[in-house]
Amino acid sequence: MARLHLFDLDGTLLHGSSAPVQISRQLGLEAETVALDQAIGAGLIGPPEYAQQVYALWASLTEAHVVAAFEGAPWLARIREVWAEIRGQGDYCAVVSLSPSFFVERLTGWGAHAAYGSRFPAVPFTEPVDPAGALSAAAKVLIADRLCEQFGVTRADCVAYGDSSSDKDLFAVVPVSVAVNADHHLSDISTHSYDGMDLWEAYELVRHAR
Repeated sequence: MARLHLFDLDGTLLHGSSAPVQISRQLGLEAETVALDQAIGAGLIGPPEYAQQVYALWASLTEAHVVAAFEGAPWLARIREVWAEIRGQGDYCAVVSLSPSFFVERLTGWGAHAAYGSRFPAVPFTEPVDPAGALSAAAKVLIADRLCEQFGVTRADCVAYGDSSSDKDLFAVVPVSVAVNADHHLSDISTHSYDGMDLWEAYELVRHAR
């Protein structure tokens, strides 16, 4: 049976940062977005409020800013190599993130079969963001179920990779999970734990498990 590998983005594929912070850095608004990341991490605001507030910060955002943010982000090493190996094994890999869709979806170019983020309008913005399109921890499970159906697998065939409370719901419903540079929310519920800068090393923990 094929396996489906489900990757978080912020703090997992991106080391010590988030896509919104990397985007905002291009606009000189990094500090403001770090504060929003801290607020949502502490449960002071929810995903809809977060989406509205970063959307307001990004009024002057251009495609060039997004490209620069993506290319300059602190990615873990060997992401593409891991996904190429997964594909070569006949398995599937997908990214499911609370970050904006226009950033997350770029990862299909690196070999992800699918990439889902919070729904944002195209850049540059000419229409408002719909707060209802912001993903949550619970939404990650719903998307995982849709991906299982799409790829002909079940939750029992899934491996999840994540770093924080937004991954708790997904970790709770799959049999194998890898906490990557994770905080205390995942330390007690993950199958494996990895600290470092190389995704291949995290993948090695589950590479041969079936």
